[in-house]
Amino acid sequence: MASGGRADDERRIAVAMDYSASSKRALDWAIANLLRRGDHLVVLHVLHHGGEEAKHALWGKSGSPLIPLSEFRDPTAMQQYGVHCDAEVLDMLDTAARQLELTVVAKLYWGDAREKLCDAVEEQKIDTLVMGSRGLGSIQRILLGSVTNYVLSNASCPVTVVKGK
Repeated sequence: MASGGRADDERRIAVAMDYSASSKRALDWAIANLLRRGDHLVVLHVLHHGGEEAKHALWGKSGSPLIPLSEFRDPTAMQQYGVHCDAEVLDMLDTAARQLELTVVAKLYWGDAREKLCDAVEEQKIDTLVMGSRGLGSIQRILLGSVTNYVLSNASCPVTVVKGK
């Protein structure tokens, strides 16, 4: 058994998803190049703090409960989390889950994406994180910071960054 009581062949692959074109490319890349039959795919989505903080106070630190794909696909269910899912992403997840016999869950966090993605890697015992790169220019990266750079430096697992076209 691997650490955490998992079988040696059980892999937990996470994809950081903000529904941007770059995060969709990261999901597509993970499906085509990384995921294997029977893997666990965790879709990580970080929402900024907003007017609904009190509503999500229970999950403020630890994030939402794990959300199965069947619930993640349901717009009414996802409204309670303040998430509007993307049809293209749902199609990709449905197809991959069916073809590769994946266990797909979503996990939502509220706050700073840099910190929350690194927290998620620890909490969810992620083996590999895949994320997109927005392609900020060097000036923007210096001024705004980069989620990708932060996660690359601080995550406790291997991180694959899928560059834009």
